[in-house]
Amino acid sequence: MQRILRGYALHPNFGGVLLIGLGCEVMQLNSLLQEFGLEQSECLRYLTIQEAGGTRAAVESSLSMLQEMMPKVASYRRETCPSSELTLALQCGGSDALSGITANPALGAAVDRLVSEGGAAILSETPEIYGAEHLLVSRARDRSVAEALIERIEWWERYTRATGDALDNNPSPGNKMGGLTTILEKSLGAVAKGGSTELSDVVRYGELIQRKGLNFMDSPGFDPASVTGQVASGANVICFTTGRGSAFGFKPVPSLKLTTNSQIFQRMNEDMDINCGDILEGTIDVQGKGEEIFQAVLDVASGSKTKSELLDYGSNEFTPWQVGAVV
Repeated sequence: MQRILRGYALHPNFGGVLLIGLGCEVMQLNSLLQEFGLEQSECLRYLTIQEAGGTRAAVESSLSMLQEMMPKVASYRRETCPSSELTLALQCGGSDALSGITANPALGAAVDRLVSEGGAAILSETPEIYGAEHLLVSRARDRSVAEALIERIEWWERYTRATGDALDNNPSPGNKMGGLTTILEKSLGAVAKGGSTELSDVVRYGELIQRKGLNFMDSPGFDPASVTGQVASGANVICFTTGRGSAFGFKPVPSLKLTTNSQIFQRMNEDMDINCGDILEGTIDVQGKGEEIFQAVLDVASGSKTKSELLDYGSNEFTPWQVGAVV
């Protein structure tokens, strides 16, 4: 949780950040700031409800702090930056049998292009690479990176045994309706999102990435919790592939949704950004679609709105991963 709040406090997609606590919880704001060397500034403020004098007083103080931030935030202007400044979060949800054939490999081609430009990408959801982790281990930057990924897989094996679950269980009902029969099929498709580039690093949930290239961030196989960690790790654009149709948005980071088939793209056109079903139809190949995705990422980073932003139905998912006896 500390890593998540630190990552959000420092995230470049925020103009200003106000942290609010109760005052007596385990997650103490003063401790958080001291732990990560954060200090109050024009655009980073905090308060506790108890010290402010209660709910109404805390709301009034919060509004006052936000108003004080506004002149600084309003002074920001968009500047030209190289694509190497981009960090792309890779996600899939509502997967189907076509995920590993169209959208995920096409996204992998876009990742290869971004990495060749000096950018970074974050693959995650450790339980959803289970059975296909060797494809990442085999192209790890060095032995320490390979061992770090294996250690995370082994941790999940212990964790699921302790909770009476298993990593090699069947896909979700939606996955099954989409034609996936085993978790291995899903894992093979999920890994394809990472392209063919070298695995640069493995980081813990919400830990800031330190290396360009393809990174793996440990997380549960649950989209909102996983993306929350990716954003804290530094992702500033999300690419989300879906075969069944996931209406996923994620402020403050724009989320491009890629469909695996043309039917879902047409049926949920207000939610979907890019149709990868035309790969099956033979009008474009995987590499060509990867270039289209890469250009769409650049457009969104330059200010173009995604479908979820245009709808703006309050798509503000924020779901930290909760591990422990008390949730």
